[in-house]
Amino acid sequence: MAQTLAVTWMAGLRRYVVYVGFLLVLLFFAIVLHDDGFLTTRNLLNIVQQTAPITVMAIGLVFVLTAGEIDLSIGSIVAVSALLAAVVMREQPAILGVAAGLGAGALIGLLNGALVAYLRLPSFLVTLATLGLFAGVGRTLTNLRSVPVTNDLFNGIFGSGKLFGIPSLVVWTTLAVVVGHFFYRETRFGAHVHATGDNPAAARSSGIKIQRLRLGVLVLSGMCAALAGLLYAGRLQGARYTLGESDLLTVIAAVIVGGTRLNGGLGSVFGALVGSLLMGTLNNGLILMGLSVSEQLIARGLIIVIAVAISLREPER
Repeated sequence: MAQTLAVTWMAGLRRYVVYVGFLLVLLFFAIVLHDDGFLTTRNLLNIVQQTAPITVMAIGLVFVLTAGEIDLSIGSIVAVSALLAAVVMREQPAILGVAAGLGAGALIGLLNGALVAYLRLPSFLVTLATLGLFAGVGRTLTNLRSVPVTNDLFNGIFGSGKLFGIPSLVVWTTLAVVVGHFFYRETRFGAHVHATGDNPAAARSSGIKIQRLRLGVLVLSGMCAALAGLLYAGRLQGARYTLGESDLLTVIAAVIVGGTRLNGGLGSVFGALVGSLLMGTLNNGLILMGLSVSEQLIARGLIIVIAVAISLREPER
């Protein structure tokens, strides 16, 4: 009985740790930075806007991890997609730039998925390889030069503008979470993702085409990373090869702290959103506190280790 209660208690703790952690971090900075404008509407809205690309990537990664795979190439996809869109929009309409960026993400995801699903290669090694491969592509695409984006329509929709009176990045965050949660929880595809990650052999026996599903989640992840690249390009009104290169650990931390298991079968889109906001709030608060970059990295790393340890630790049985 005691062991059963311990298992139940730890499961509940892992489920809600991200929400409690987010509230505690928010409360801490609200007290410490009460005179520095931390709780102003402008600053809180800025946190949501800054974390929009992280949230979009995190939602794609929830599907991948739940299916029992991993995608380490998302940072490189961000840079390649943003750069390709920016280059196309030099001479072509914004719609073609968007199509080029999203298409690049889909093709890289398709490459990852085909190698994993049909050549039976481990997704960790495949996406680690394509992470380096497309990091190089991003650097050679424009010869290490930044590419400005001067298309006002694109910048307005994907970055600095407003849709229906709401900042566009907030709208993209909301759409990504709502659509992602619906497909994750309310569709057959989502159910198959859960079943495949929980027990691939049983999923195959029940008629689920798990190789096709693995291909699908990696394509989805690639397109989410590409959309994140477009959001970066719109917000910054330009693209460069460094976009997304430091986001991988932040995205993984947001997803894991948000309740998604590394070994598959269980996850949460809303948890990934809160995990992303937790990372963004932490970063924003540390900057307002005046910490140096090295001190920010130390503080953020310690908090992530504690949160992830609580999220992943299994009770003794």
